[in-house]
Amino acid sequence: MRFLLALGGMLCAASVVAAPGYALWGELKYAPGFTHFDYVNPDAPKGGELRLVSNLRTSTFDKYNPFTIKGSAPAYLGDMLFDSLLAGSMDENGAGYGLLAEDVAVAADGLSATFVLRREARFHNGDPVLASDLKFVFDTLMGPYTSPAYKTVLEDVAGIDVLDARTVRYRFKKPNRELPLTVGGLPVFSHKWGMENGKAKRFDEVVMDIPIGSGPYRIGPVNFGKDITYVRDPNYWARDLNVKRGTENFDRITVKIYKDSTARLEALKAGEFDLMRFFSAGDWARRVTGKRFDTGELVKGEFQHRLPSGFQSYVINLRRDKFQDVRVREALGLAMDYEWMNRQMFYGAYQRVVGLFGNTDCQATGLPSPQELALMEPLRKNIPATAFGPMALPPRTDGDSSLRANLRRAQALLQQAGWTVRDGALRNAKGEPMVIEYLDSNESGARVVSPWARNLEKLGIQLNYRPVDFALYQQRLSKFEFEIMSINYPGTNSPGQEFADMFGSKAADVEDSGNYTGLKNPAVDALIARMTAAKTKDELLPACRALERVISHSHILIPQWTASTHRMAYNAWRLARPAQVPPYSPGEGWAIHTWWAQPAHTGK
Repeated sequence: MRFLLALGGMLCAASVVAAPGYALWGELKYAPGFTHFDYVNPDAPKGGELRLVSNLRTSTFDKYNPFTIKGSAPAYLGDMLFDSLLAGSMDENGAGYGLLAEDVAVAADGLSATFVLRREARFHNGDPVLASDLKFVFDTLMGPYTSPAYKTVLEDVAGIDVLDARTVRYRFKKPNRELPLTVGGLPVFSHKWGMENGKAKRFDEVVMDIPIGSGPYRIGPVNFGKDITYVRDPNYWARDLNVKRGTENFDRITVKIYKDSTARLEALKAGEFDLMRFFSAGDWARRVTGKRFDTGELVKGEFQHRLPSGFQSYVINLRRDKFQDVRVREALGLAMDYEWMNRQMFYGAYQRVVGLFGNTDCQATGLPSPQELALMEPLRKNIPATAFGPMALPPRTDGDSSLRANLRRAQALLQQAGWTVRDGALRNAKGEPMVIEYLDSNESGARVVSPWARNLEKLGIQLNYRPVDFALYQQRLSKFEFEIMSINYPGTNSPGQEFADMFGSKAADVEDSGNYTGLKNPAVDALIARMTAAKTKDELLPACRALERVISHSHILIPQWTASTHRMAYNAWRLARPAQVPPYSPGEGWAIHTWWAQPAHTGK
């Protein structure tokens, strides 16, 4: 899922001229012949080791295949081992530059994209990367043994043709501005991965077979349950390409696994690893301290970014009858006192999430524009009436607003929906109490959800906190066996087909899809289709803004919070970094790909 959302970061516009790169709405930042990206140190020394902590909530891994449904792959494996046809940059939006592909041409009618592979491109086993491998990858990802999200994102790709040994053409069912770069961003692996005695295994049986990729790192030493080391390939075929110069500088990248956040923090203080990204405002404000911070060995860094804010939210599962009425869902959101939480629990470190497309041009504000209304009016019967008014904003409890007023409003909405307080509990006409289970696998989740639960109790609603281990949590989410849970949806400047996986009607009935809410709404389907079919930015913006209005006014997500900085603690005695912080860097991904070891630690 994370990989599929990331594809939106470098979507390209169609062209009839073969070129080494694409820009979504205009010219690329980097002209042909550029030597390196501005945010790297092109002369960074190679060598040394970066020791990281896993960014996943799993406490171990049990497979090396990140594309199948069952099991857990190691953190960062996809980034380390698999190249793609095109590579994005961290300092511009909607851009892709040739990596495996030396040029790309999109047909004038937008119904196909042709990629020519570089002759020097090689897999880890020394084999050339050929067009037949790309066909194998596409057929495999569209097959029955991979995550269903791939089928959704690639739904409008009709097929792939091998034109010659190094040329492929992807055919599209309809013109779609994102498809050339969606296929250009797919991970590429060898058709020999998983072969045994000359015979290919079924892809879901490719579990612990070492991947045959073409990326800068290979799997090195592994200590199951504790850590995995990726070892830089000294013969990496793309090491001198402009899109790779100054990157992939560490000889070894070791990812350590700990059982919980407390163990991770103490291990950082003890010097067991070099870099950790923080998501807990409490940890960052009060517990990132110690001798190594006092001496300057460990440094706290807050790095500003211009990434989309995303829409981290509490997710309401519409598959449960109690949540069918939009007034009930809105009432649940009115009971959350974000301002108190940010002040008392988060040290003022966050901003409230608003809608789906915060901090991007797609964000809807005020009243719908005439262009938005033109898209929404034909779909009016399936759109909440409030969506035709001002954009929905999360309720506030500061200024002239108060929690008391919000709870009164919530009480009125619940009463309108047929829920009243009797015998000390909120009950429906059948006398059934409103009892909600909140599913979580984060040990700190109870503390964060408790203020909301106390406010819901004032409405007569009982919110039960249900902690489970992460394996069971994943299983229940994949089968949609929950009532409310929390998820961080990454943002994008170029929304497209991935939103059909998150909110499309078809995905609602597909196990392991991204449609956790269970939303089935023809208006949403139609707006997603208009958004993905947009050929210009003027066509895109009304569609995505209209979609944001419909989702927000449907109250299927209760917005949480976001930060405008990456908070990372790192070992300044062992690590060096470029002076320029790229505005669209993916947190620790910036360190993994562009930092380097201090000279004393390169081993040279």
